[in-house]
Amino acid sequence: MTPLKSPMARRLLAGVAALSALAACAETPAPTVTAAATPAAVTAASAQPPAVAAGARTPAAAASRSSAAPGGPACLQPAEKAAFDIRALQSQLLVAALACGQHDNYNAFVRKNQAELGTAFRNLGAYFRRTEGAQHQRQLDQYITELANSQSRISIDRGSFFCREQIPVFQAAMAANGASELAQVSVTQQVHQSLTAQACPAAPARPQRGGSPAGR
Repeated sequence: MTPLKSPMARRLLAGVAALSALAACAETPAPTVTAAATPAAVTAASAQPPAVAAGARTPAAAASRSSAAPGGPACLQPAEKAAFDIRALQSQLLVAALACGQHDNYNAFVRKNQAELGTAFRNLGAYFRRTEGAQHQRQLDQYITELANSQSRISIDRGSFFCREQIPVFQAAMAANGASELAQVSVTQQVHQSLTAQACPAAPARPQRGGSPAGR
């Protein structure tokens, strides 16, 4: 298993991003891939630009942004954090499928986790609707494309090491059961994530009511 080299490296970057963007526009997990699904073929299949959904920025979106650092992205609710972790894992395995010939392993991963991948994708959409309002579809597509591109660049930079490093990632991903375990695999395997948002701080515990004052 050897990653694709230049000039094929540029085609890998375009192909992975296009396949991920195609899945984003369809609002489904990334499709299964075959050995024949070369980056060039994938690019041609997804030439149509993504649609931008209509709508206005809501007060909830503004409130969410106020909870983040000034000028930074809104913080992630627990379900959103898990969704971004799962998407990063799926995207990296897709890169490995195209760069390392791991089509069968990736397809098995998608089949086993179809429901979890679909839920994660919907939660990504919910995050961007909450934080970006009318621009949510464009921001979602941009995130997916940038994630795939950055992971592809890592695979090229790592050279022959990249494919060997993906073997335990595939094994851990296939052994995981449920969304929480998939998200944990992404964290423990240090899967690259292009989003800079952090988890929202936990709400402070409410004081118990009706208790007796201390010392009485």
